[in-house]
Amino acid sequence: MSRIDELAGIIADSSAIVFFGGAGMSTESGIPDFRSADGIYNQKLDRKFSPEEMVSHTFLLDHPQEFFAFLFAKMIFLEAKPNAGHLALAELENSGKLLAVVTQNIDGLHQAAGSENVCELHGSLMRWHCMECGRQYTLEYALQNKPVPVCKECGGIVRPDVVLYEEALNELVIEKAVQAIRKADTLIVGGTSLAVYPAAGLLDYFRGDNLVVINKTATKADRSANLVIREPIGKVLSEAVRKSGGAR
Repeated sequence: MSRIDELAGIIADSSAIVFFGGAGMSTESGIPDFRSADGIYNQKLDRKFSPEEMVSHTFLLDHPQEFFAFLFAKMIFLEAKPNAGHLALAELENSGKLLAVVTQNIDGLHQAAGSENVCELHGSLMRWHCMECGRQYTLEYALQNKPVPVCKECGGIVRPDVVLYEEALNELVIEKAVQAIRKADTLIVGGTSLAVYPAAGLLDYFRGDNLVVINKTATKADRSANLVIREPIGKVLSEAVRKSGGAR
């Protein structure tokens, strides 16, 4: 029996699945990850600041021009579409087996695929707001108001609803994710090295029967996992969901 067949069997026998994903979930959609050899954080930039510095709260306040130049050039991918993995998870939710998607990604591709119960731990580039008055804006507005988007009401800087370095995660989103993971009988971890905390620490709340890891490289969860798969995540999820009968 192949590992994908094993996963299909786990999905078929489960009734409360949670998917916990990271940047590797979207690489098949053409969005680079952060920490691999070709990732955003390892790219050589013609700037005196590191990528990590440039996505911090302090950098946004002190260097807004450079912050938005980096954001628009390196972190927004308008042509990206949901891949087979995103679509498979949406189908699984539609079938009633998937409780939630807990994602570290900020690209909105899970919702674009049709998933509704998505916990965005690090926020979303699809939503923006004024730092002064809180007025809500869209990505489209930000793109139309480069180089530094400003509020048409008060003139404050309009920033994306994403969690930057030095900022705390949204407590309501964290609580929703914790509750879903606690209820899960199967937790599928995919496309993440589990190197980013506190997000990676959410796995500690899992008390279910099956922990599955789908990732190209080793993770800290491999030792405790029932099943580890090193194949492309889009292929794995789409084939496993199809074979499980979980997709309608």
